[in-house]
Amino acid sequence: MARELAAEPPAPPAPAAPAPPVALEPLARVVLTDEVSRTLFAEYAAHRAGDRGTEETGWLLLGRRRADEVVVLATLPAPTNRDAGEAHVWVSGPVHLLAQRVVRQQDRSLSLVGIVHTHPGSLRHPSRWDYKGDKEWVRQLRGGDGVFGIGTADAEPDAATDPAVKPNMTSLGGLRFTWYTLAIGDKNYRDAPLELAPGPDLALPLRPVWPHLEAHAARLDRLAQHLARVRFEVVEGKYGPALAAAVGLAEPEHELRVVLDGPEVRYVYEAGDAAFQVDPGEAAPDVGVYRILAELAARG
Repeated sequence: MARELAAEPPAPPAPAAPAPPVALEPLARVVLTDEVSRTLFAEYAAHRAGDRGTEETGWLLLGRRRADEVVVLATLPAPTNRDAGEAHVWVSGPVHLLAQRVVRQQDRSLSLVGIVHTHPGSLRHPSRWDYKGDKEWVRQLRGGDGVFGIGTADAEPDAATDPAVKPNMTSLGGLRFTWYTLAIGDKNYRDAPLELAPGPDLALPLRPVWPHLEAHAARLDRLAQHLARVRFEVVEGKYGPALAAAVGLAEPEHELRVVLDGPEVRYVYEAGDAAFQVDPGEAAPDVGVYRILAELAARG
């Protein structure tokens, strides 16, 4: 036993080599989760029934880029105050930077992978104006290759509850999405072979708090950039689902939460099992957080 205790300890195992990066090839397939597909059809139908139903609308798509395919796992709707008409829609806005940050808390591998927008009539192919913007936009995507969907209301109406899938189309209830890919340098879009697979829309829980995301997007995103330990949650509030931004503090199990709940903005200091509501006298969530942090610092 003495000899064993005195013996040199065995060398620790060598750390596993990191997996080599996946070589990205041109997109050969697009996989939509079934919940992403349901979100697109449901929100397209609701848009057409609304006050702005004659205008175009759209969504940003988040997902995982694999060797020769992309798996779409989240949809972000166009802003409420979007610039849109019967022949155009501006899909992205400041709210999407914050929404991407929130969704990626669940899965850091997610990134922007594409755009869906609708067309009036039966123009199922992206227009030349779409191409002019899309060919530049794909430069920011991983692999320089993106997914593009065109929504039209020209499918045969049916009573089905699940979408019909053709090589690069999905249709349900008279609505249709036609799918393409486009890479840097492509002269035209390519039909995208499409599959549906079981899975979530990871951004769907944000829909009930979307007005708060839009109203405070720039301030909350800037707060998360300036402070390292900020996370966002959808919580149950007094008026329904509420958006909470939790700021981790130096002391263990201490954090400051700002809760955007209906018309109210509440600030709660949590210390272990104890919680105290505080009033910084400020409705702007980032300014309120900084005032409370300054007060805590002044107290030492």
